[in-house]
Amino acid sequence: METPAKRATVYFDPIIHKALKLKSIETSRSISELVNTAVKEALAEDAEDITAFEERANEPLISFSEMVKRLKNDGRI
Repeated sequence: METPAKRATVYFDPIIHKALKLKSIETSRSISELVNTAVKEALAEDAEDITAFEERANEPLISFSEMVKRLKNDGRI
């Protein structure tokens, strides 16, 4: 059984709202559906970023100055 949707008030910039209305009409999807999809995609990207950070948590840290030196020694700058 699907959880009932929760209602929230969101204020959009007028231009963004107009773009959402137009996309809603062209795709036959509600603004709520478009916003829910966009938020889910953003949260999925956040989850990927968190996983990447966790996977690299034990890597040694390097200072900015050390990185610049390495780039210079490698002929990249």
